[in-house]
Amino acid sequence: MTRLTTYLRLGRVSNLPTVWTNVLAGIVLAGIRPALTVAVVLGIALSCFYVAGMFLNDAFDRDLDAHNRPERPIPSGAISAAEVFALGYALLGAGLALVAWQAPRLGALASAVGLAAAIVVYDIRHKESALGPALMALCRFLVYTTAALAVAPALPRPVVVGALCLFAYLVGLTYAAKQETLARLQHLWPLALLVVPLLHGLPGAAHGVVAGLVYLALLGTVLVAVGLLRGTAADRFPRAVALLIAGISLVDALAIAGAGAATTAAIAALGCPVTLAAQRLVRGT
Repeated sequence: MTRLTTYLRLGRVSNLPTVWTNVLAGIVLAGIRPALTVAVVLGIALSCFYVAGMFLNDAFDRDLDAHNRPERPIPSGAISAAEVFALGYALLGAGLALVAWQAPRLGALASAVGLAAAIVVYDIRHKESALGPALMALCRFLVYTTAALAVAPALPRPVVVGALCLFAYLVGLTYAAKQETLARLQHLWPLALLVVPLLHGLPGAAHGVVAGLVYLALLGTVLVAVGLLRGTAADRFPRAVALLIAGISLVDALAIAGAGAATTAAIAALGCPVTLAAQRLVRGT
């Protein structure tokens, strides 16, 4: 295994399109049209946060992985925990520096610092805390707010509502992901949170072809994933979770469509198939 392949696996880079659509949604819902370079820099900054979180996740979980997933890069000996910790914290620093450079506003900096803190707390405590799904969802919530506050002086209501819809979806998704270790689905009710973006987006789904198609795509994604989780196939959990992760871009696209930006929503929706295709090369769970 080459060092680059190890880094790609550690970073779950196949899921990065969902981070980029989070950034796009945060900017659009803020009601601002920044220069393309601003959006690109923010996308790179928040990608650094995401990859850092994935690196630190493996670093903190190295002892558990040695028993449950010995093929992971650290327990398999492909890379040392010290190197992964160093790279993870360096990437967090890079993300903070890029946000500070692009948007030297107190709100954006506070949100970015909060995101860095939430990532570290999640990576340290998620295995032993019932609040793990909420902590993960908080990270994505803060991606929205960081992107929005980087281009706007305050958080408009659509940003907060959109971030809360994504928060609910992520709690349901992360709950499903946690069941993979148990190899069984303990409860169905947390999965109901996956439909929160659908309920909120229903009124706007009839306002345009793009909005309607995005709504149907997200509905289909949730239904297929829940069907997999309730099934008996041995690989049902990783398949369902990978599909739900790709569906994050559809949640973003639906929020963007609701803001009246149909073309941008169509672009964001492409994040779903791109993520699924990338997951064939680098496992996303």
